[in-house]
Amino acid sequence: MLKTLKTAVLSATVALGLGGAASAQDLTFFTIGTGGTSFTYYPVGGVIANAISKPPGSRECGEGGSCGVDGLIASAVSSRGSVDNINAILSGLRDSGFAQSDVAYWAYTGTGTREGEEPAEDLRTIAALFEEHIHLVALADSGIDGVADLAGKRVSLDEPGSGTYVDANLILEAGGLSQDDITVEALKGAAAAEALRNGQIDAFFAVAGYPTGAVVELASAADIKIVPIDGDVAAALTDEYAFFAASEIPEGTYEGVAGAGTISVGAQWLTSANADEELIYNITKALWNEESRKLLDVGHAKGAAITAETALDGVGVPLHPGAERFYREAGILTE
Repeated sequence: MLKTLKTAVLSATVALGLGGAASAQDLTFFTIGTGGTSFTYYPVGGVIANAISKPPGSRECGEGGSCGVDGLIASAVSSRGSVDNINAILSGLRDSGFAQSDVAYWAYTGTGTREGEEPAEDLRTIAALFEEHIHLVALADSGIDGVADLAGKRVSLDEPGSGTYVDANLILEAGGLSQDDITVEALKGAAAAEALRNGQIDAFFAVAGYPTGAVVELASAADIKIVPIDGDVAAALTDEYAFFAASEIPEGTYEGVAGAGTISVGAQWLTSANADEELIYNITKALWNEESRKLLDVGHAKGAAITAETALDGVGVPLHPGAERFYREAGILTE
C-alpha cells in the first residue's frame, strides 16, 4: 500500500540510519509483489526496488549515490506469484507486482482461466521485463520423458495463486491429463526441489527465468532432468494462446543437465490505474536510467534481458499513463 508521510529528514535519518540535513521532505513507500524467494521474481524484484529507491540522505546520482526517485523507498515482497500479485494490486494491498503476461491479460479481460470473473479493468502495465520458461523437473532415472508420463505420479503444481499453477494445469490438459490423473502437491520453490530430491514427489513445475535458484541448487545435489514440453503439447498451447512461444532451456543452464524444448511466457511489471501518474512516470524513468542499467546487469542473471528496447514486448494490458508518458518522451512508444 502506498503511504506518503510528511516528516523531517532529521527524524528519518535517526529511524533509518541515514545522513542528511534537517529539512521537510515526503517519504513514499512502494511495494513490489514478486514470488517465492527461491525463484526469479523475488531477486529481480530486489534489484529493481534498489534501482528505483532514493531514501533521504542518499548521495547524489553520479556521485556514488542512488539514481532512483527522490524520497522513494521501494521494497520487494515475497508472494505466491502472478495471480496473488494481481489480486493484491486490485485490492490495494500492494502498489505493484510481477505477473506472467498470460495471467495478466486473462485477469484484465476476464477471459481464459478468469472466464466468468469480473474483468480487472484497473490493471495497468509499467514494463515488460524478461522471458520466463516453464520448467518440468524430475529425477534423471524417473522414467518421466514427457507430459504423458506424469499419469499416476506425484506432481507439484506450485501453490494456487501462482502463475505456475495456472500454466501447469494448461500443460496437463494439452497433454491429455487432468489433476484427476496425478497426485497433486502444492509446493513452492525450494520445498518442491527438496521433496523431489527426497523421493516425496516425482516431478514439479516451475515457471521462472532461467537459471532459477531452486533448480540450480537441486542440480548440484541430485541427478535431474528437464522434461521436454514440446511436440503436440507445445503446438496445442502455442496455437491456442498467443502468449506462449516454443523455446528451450539450453544445455548447461543447470549443472550436468541436458537442454530441453519447452514453452516461454513474458514476465511483466504491473500496477493499478489509480496509482499516481507522476510517481509511476518517475519510477519508469528511474528504471531505465544508466545507473539502473548497471545494477540490472550485475544484480541477477536475468537482469541483462531487462531492457528499455523490449519494455513493451507482448504487453496485453494498457500502460499506466505515467509509464506511457515516459515511453513517448523516450521515443520508445511512437504510435
